[in-house]
Amino acid sequence: MKLHKLKAGEATGTYLVESPVSEADILLMAQQLAGQRLRRGRPLTSPHAVFSHLQTLLADYEHEVFALLMVDSKHRVLAFKELFRGTLDAASVYPREVVKLCLEHNAAAVILVHNHPSGDPEPSQADLTLTRKLQDALNLVDIRTLDHIVVGSEGCVSLAERGHL
Repeated sequence: MKLHKLKAGEATGTYLVESPVSEADILLMAQQLAGQRLRRGRPLTSPHAVFSHLQTLLADYEHEVFALLMVDSKHRVLAFKELFRGTLDAASVYPREVVKLCLEHNAAAVILVHNHPSGDPEPSQADLTLTRKLQDALNLVDIRTLDHIVVGSEGCVSLAERGHL
């Protein structure tokens, strides 16, 4: 795939492309932009502020992916890391590895994230159980679990907004 040179457009947040762009190029650029929106130092203000970025990054996978969005005490992004890859309808998640990665990044808090390849973001009972298990493990080392967001092509569900955290 060739690289496309982007120039800033006249309106804020717009870009001009100097050569023809395919649909695949557009999707790749959208993923790159979503990744930039979750880069180090960006403040997070609400679950909806990150939903579209997470959806762009995770909704099209054909397998489950479990990721962490780690933040500092002012809810600024430290890192977004895909941690576990699973099958069509499950991913093995190990609390030890989650805690270890959060400590490596010196996270004050974390947002747990995973996708549902089916497209339906409705959390399962296993998702709720995992959330409690990870929250308990992270509490032991004083890392707050801010949310667990389930991503699907049909949208995103925040377990915090549903009262599960």
